[in-house]
Amino acid sequence: MTEKTKKSPIQKPSSSAEHIIKLQKTEMLLNVSKTMAAYETLDEMLVKLVEMSTIELNADRGTIFLNDGLTGELYSRVAQGNFKREIRILNNSGVAGHVFMTGEGIIVHDAYSNEYFNPEIDMQTGYKTKSILCVPIKTVKGEIIGVAQTLNKKSGKFTEGDLETLLDMTTQAALALQGAQFIELLKKNRLQEMEFVDIVSDITSEIDLGALLQKVMAEATKMLNAERSTLFLNDDKKNELFSLVGQGLEKTEIRFPNHLGIAGAVFTSGLTINIPYAYADLRFNPSVDKQTGFFTRSMLTTPVINKFGNIIGVTQVLNKRGGPFSKEDESRLKAFTAQISIALENAKLFDDIQNMKNYNESILQSMSNAVLTLDEDGKIITCNASGVRIMKVELVDILGKNAEEFFGEENSWVFEKISKVGESQEVDVTMDADLEFDNEKLSVNTTILPLISVEKKKLGTMIMIEDISSEKRMKSTMSRYMDPVIADQLMEKGEDILGGKSTPVTILFSDIRSFTTLTEELGAQGTVNLLNEYFTIMVDCIMKEGGMLDKFIGDAIMAGFGVPLAHDDDEDRAIRAAISMIRELQSWNNIRKEEGKLPIDMGIGLNTDIVISGNIGSPKRMDYTLIGDGVNLASRLESACKEYFTKIHISKYTYKKLRGTYRIREVDRIIVKGKTEPIDSFEVLDYHTEESFPNVMGVLNHYSEGIKLYRTGKWGEAIESFYEALKLNPEDRLTAKYIDRCNQLKENPPEGEWDGVWKMTSK
Repeated sequence: MTEKTKKSPIQKPSSSAEHIIKLQKTEMLLNVSKTMAAYETLDEMLVKLVEMSTIELNADRGTIFLNDGLTGELYSRVAQGNFKREIRILNNSGVAGHVFMTGEGIIVHDAYSNEYFNPEIDMQTGYKTKSILCVPIKTVKGEIIGVAQTLNKKSGKFTEGDLETLLDMTTQAALALQGAQFIELLKKNRLQEMEFVDIVSDITSEIDLGALLQKVMAEATKMLNAERSTLFLNDDKKNELFSLVGQGLEKTEIRFPNHLGIAGAVFTSGLTINIPYAYADLRFNPSVDKQTGFFTRSMLTTPVINKFGNIIGVTQVLNKRGGPFSKEDESRLKAFTAQISIALENAKLFDDIQNMKNYNESILQSMSNAVLTLDEDGKIITCNASGVRIMKVELVDILGKNAEEFFGEENSWVFEKISKVGESQEVDVTMDADLEFDNEKLSVNTTILPLISVEKKKLGTMIMIEDISSEKRMKSTMSRYMDPVIADQLMEKGEDILGGKSTPVTILFSDIRSFTTLTEELGAQGTVNLLNEYFTIMVDCIMKEGGMLDKFIGDAIMAGFGVPLAHDDDEDRAIRAAISMIRELQSWNNIRKEEGKLPIDMGIGLNTDIVISGNIGSPKRMDYTLIGDGVNLASRLESACKEYFTKIHISKYTYKKLRGTYRIREVDRIIVKGKTEPIDSFEVLDYHTEESFPNVMGVLNHYSEGIKLYRTGKWGEAIESFYEALKLNPEDRLTAKYIDRCNQLKENPPEGEWDGVWKMTSK
């Protein structure tokens, strides 16, 4: 509850003393006005006003919050002490929000018992707020432009007199603050205009379509302070919107009918759509989020219109930082798309011409493929040496023959394609088709294109045949073990890179919990169906991050990241794959529950080490696999998930190499089965939601403090910290485990010097 200082009877000062006090107060307020007038920037004024108010009120710390009318937030740029970064909060939350909304000052003697106080910032900074004095910053006209706050009176308690003093000081400074805010806004707008001109100038000078699209999306994201943006262009032939660039996404093309979703609604109507909550809008299509793993909160979508007034695409900006997109954002994005539409069409035209040129050149240079030319009557005029080899014929057996007669009934689709190209005069490309020559089937890619003279007269047809039989067989085999994209990269190497070698790899082990019980309930066929569906989901998560499936071991999965091709961020890829596996399992369990089926639980262990990778086996049976001590440790960490109630358990060797930022906590310093040296292990919590793991940052702060005390043998103090963590999330079983362990150690202290190492007795 809000506390107000109780007025205690005090001796009324004499009229002379009152006069002196009034003079001192008047002098102090005049000093506030003079001081504010001496500074030019808002930041300088805020720093000085905080300094003056904390000194005047004998407080430990102070903060000035100003209102941002565009985002509905209170923001602070200044706070004394060691916490000096910008803070933004909704202008109706916390003590400051309460004062801003009510317009009444407040005195809080015990912050943590106050209903409006938010302890989250204390958790972030380590600062302990005890008492608060907070007043609205009002102009002489009564307009509230912000909130002033002083914390922790150094002696005694804040009084009504303190409240009145702070209110007078802020009122005195309000006009100067409001003026500085206005000037800062003008400068910001001016700077934005100049940046906009520079951006447009830079973008419109680009002629390469790929580079242009990257610039457009990068600048749109930056300009509107968003998390991601996407440019959808319209495919006139297919009536589809497709994304060539997605800022922050993997470079995968996304296509959908140009009337679906928010983008489709904007494309068909030509109207801008601004949605503060995407999932609350029935027009929103969540399928792209499912493909990418991205969560869309807010969206701003506007059409891209060319100089003829035709809509050629849609620009979409997602997740404005700090709140929904404003009317100003709409105007800026419209102006931006209007400027880039001309450059976009020019670059697209240039790209089409360049592609055509490159395509024709590639035909001339691909003499390793079969190349045939036909005249207008369909007779084969020329055939290169590769054609003779691939089609297994002699030159005299092919030249002068009619194409329909040569290819015969078994390859009749080729002549149908030739006839189609002859009529349409458009290039036809067929991928992964079958041809049969001399009773032998081939897998081929074919390109059939018209031959046209300078005078636009038909000259005949050219046929290119690429034999991909051996490549297809190899790729088919390799794709069973790794992502098809990796298989493609390996095929392009043109060298034997599958030999044994030592290489740094991040190994992933996963295992289903209580699988024996499940098999007893499901029976043989039910178990097989379950595993097939489960493995399909899990392997997709691994391969999306470029991992290589090593093997299935019963219900367990072993995979590697960094083989056979290494990336700079293999450890992060492994972490992202593990997080995705848990999230996908949760989604699948929801479906299983709706179908009346039992949910599945699993654990994942990750370790990074130098391992041996390569073909291992006998001449009759080979297996590409990973072996080494690091593989065993990953398996042990997966098993440790059971004992520590974790789902993603990683070693320090993986943890130290991570580039991304994750919610991770130390689990234990353990000696796994079969080892003598201890290993630091950690738990990744990023798969959790606020519902599944409430107050995660608060829990981690108290938990980390508990671990430090546990390491030094201070069992009692450690228990107190662990209990604080457990209060924030009573379902955190790892924290509860440490409370039990500390109680056990208090009763039976370890012999000798305590090193914080725990020896596991099971695998």
